[in-house]
Amino acid sequence: MSTIKEITTEEDWRAHVASLPSSTLLIISFHAPWAAPCAQMATVLKALASEYPVTDPPATSWVSINAEELSDISETYDVTAVPYLVLQRNDQVIESVSGSSAVKVRAAIEKHAKDSGSAAPSTNGTAAAAAVAEKQAAAPEVDTETDPVKAKEELFKRLGELVKAAPVMLFMKGTPSAPQCGFSRQLVAILRERSVKYGFFNILADDEVRQGLKEYAEWPTYPQLWMDGELVGGLDIVKEELEGNPDFLKPHSVAKEESAAVA
Repeated sequence: MSTIKEITTEEDWRAHVASLPSSTLLIISFHAPWAAPCAQMATVLKALASEYPVTDPPATSWVSINAEELSDISETYDVTAVPYLVLQRNDQVIESVSGSSAVKVRAAIEKHAKDSGSAAPSTNGTAAAAAVAEKQAAAPEVDTETDPVKAKEELFKRLGELVKAAPVMLFMKGTPSAPQCGFSRQLVAILRERSVKYGFFNILADDEVRQGLKEYAEWPTYPQLWMDGELVGGLDIVKEELEGNPDFLKPHSVAKEESAAVA
């Protein structure tokens, strides 16, 4: 049965992709450790992978990538939210699935694995395990849809995790490589100029977060910069902080870390 390989470096990624025949269906799962839906999706994918036999040459290859740790790879695939699944063959993306719908993920994998001539999934206990995992992953969606109060609680819990996903978190329109508004572009430039290590979230890709964070933060506009789980504010506030204290962002500067390492 197939297993999922965790890719931890860009070198590992390049080597893995280069080792695959052009006919192999590459199944790429982007995840983040703080996102509960990713843990659910990992269970689903583990069960699904176990249904596909290991062949020579490989018909399928399953990998998992931390979207934040390997952000350059994430940006290559326009990953703006997790979980996010990409199906690729011969270096060409053939389908992507955003979100935690196990049903959609399973359907996409089965469709393209079949196109590659891969053996059909087995019908033994692993299929049953996948079905149970899918039901568990889908359950939160059903609950929150039928209970507005619980839905808001779940959203605020998710937002609480999101704002603490990295010591510095930028909620912006677009991505650092392709900002979708001038204010976001300027704030990215400020962080880059000061070598600040930061995480980001594209609020244009998730309207639930876009609307919910305004209420959660009691701050109606974007971009929003958060530090250590606390809201700093938008572009104007960040500029004001830097005018009053040029070293405001220095504690989160990569240059500071490198200097400390040299010392």
